[in-house]
Amino acid sequence: MAKLLDGMYVGGGWMTTASTFPDYNPSDGSVWANIPDAGVAETRAAIEAAHAAFPAWAAKPFHERSHIMLKAGEIFERRRDEIVEAVQAEGGGWFGKGMFETGYTAEIFPAAAAANYGSIGEVLPSEHNKLSLAIRRPMGVISVISPWNFPLILSARGFMFPLVAGNTIVLKPSEDTPWLGGILFAEIFEEAGLPEGVFNVVTCSRDNVAAVGDELIENPLVKGISFTGSTAVGRVVAAKAGAHLKKCCVELGGKNSIIVCDDADLDRATQAANFGAFMHQGQICMSVERVIVHEKVYDKFMEQFLPRVKKLTVGDSADKANTLGPVINDRATDRLKAQFADAREKGAKILTGGEINGRFVTPTVFTGVTPEMLLYTQESFGPVCSVFKVRSDEEAIQLANDTEYGLTAGVMTADEERGLGIVNQLDTGNCHINCSPVNDEPHVPFGGFKASGSGKHGGRWSMETFTETRWVTMERGGRAYPPMF
Repeated sequence: MAKLLDGMYVGGGWMTTASTFPDYNPSDGSVWANIPDAGVAETRAAIEAAHAAFPAWAAKPFHERSHIMLKAGEIFERRRDEIVEAVQAEGGGWFGKGMFETGYTAEIFPAAAAANYGSIGEVLPSEHNKLSLAIRRPMGVISVISPWNFPLILSARGFMFPLVAGNTIVLKPSEDTPWLGGILFAEIFEEAGLPEGVFNVVTCSRDNVAAVGDELIENPLVKGISFTGSTAVGRVVAAKAGAHLKKCCVELGGKNSIIVCDDADLDRATQAANFGAFMHQGQICMSVERVIVHEKVYDKFMEQFLPRVKKLTVGDSADKANTLGPVINDRATDRLKAQFADAREKGAKILTGGEINGRFVTPTVFTGVTPEMLLYTQESFGPVCSVFKVRSDEEAIQLANDTEYGLTAGVMTADEERGLGIVNQLDTGNCHINCSPVNDEPHVPFGGFKASGSGKHGGRWSMETFTETRWVTMERGGRAYPPMF
């Protein structure tokens, strides 16, 4: 039986639409919920509600905004079991993924609340004896467009820091996870007592997403955009925002590597590669797609790595025994089929996996992948990685950097100085020594280089991204004007 929803959330109330669209359980194809299908008119109403609510919200004392965030966090914690079930059913994640995602998201509430207690500017020196200040202030309406793969984390990270800073929000979650990524948060913040219009959620089908997305970017009342998703869409979002001179933070895809040096702890390296490549079916922007191993330890690494991969169980995410659930939809399956076929035709070999049964894909390890293959250049966003043998750190660095992306990386070595030397030559926004590339925390500066995005989410970096900096002075030195004036 499909979940019953009150609607989408606009101006402090629940709004229904003339039509709805189905929100599917990707494991069994059943309709999990029927979701309001908004168009431009509903989106514009949400933006106008946020704009009207902005002055009073921005003027509210910072600690009161933080207290509401903490109260919302308590409500989220109380509903955690229900939310984990939805991660399995609506999002196709296994039970462990649900526990991880809800645990991480619970930490974003206090991290955002705490961000209000840091510095909001600086006192600058003045050659004219002025009191010279650099002061941050909220921008206004912020549009947040979030993805389906980690809808709790990536929606919360996108809107909570701007919200607590005094901005108002219009959130559009993915059509694949509209409840987890949006409607759930509206329920929570309504119960927490957030003033009407401060936080709004607009849901729409894939058919309407282009028109709704354009309104969220181009409406003159919108002052900033937070987008997390594919690089192809992110380029369009950033270009349209730039045309209107609007601030835009985009966190996009990745073609991430883990480099295994010849002195690495292979137990930890194989576990880091296995987790990094296959957690949530590889549907993470930080997922490991290239496993780059020094030739001196390549054979030993593979002897330990492949058995780990083969132990991963695949099936319906409702069963806690399954570590891997389905990929999110049939489009994802079609993409993986095309990449697998292209790699095989051009000479790559599958060492394990390669089976696709509906939306269920066995964890797959390729070798012999070369630059002319789709698997080398495209982000797979599925449970697949390619293993490469290299002769030196320099070759490993060159291979890791040979991509348009630059999100994250991992380096496994017993020598931290060597690891830092490698890190300093990698073109990635994030890098982790002796850990998987799949790493994030609410208070850190997270973002990519190159085609992986621009701007930073997390902690004070989110506060800086979604506030404006003003220069304010008070004349105290009696600065004289030229006598002719």
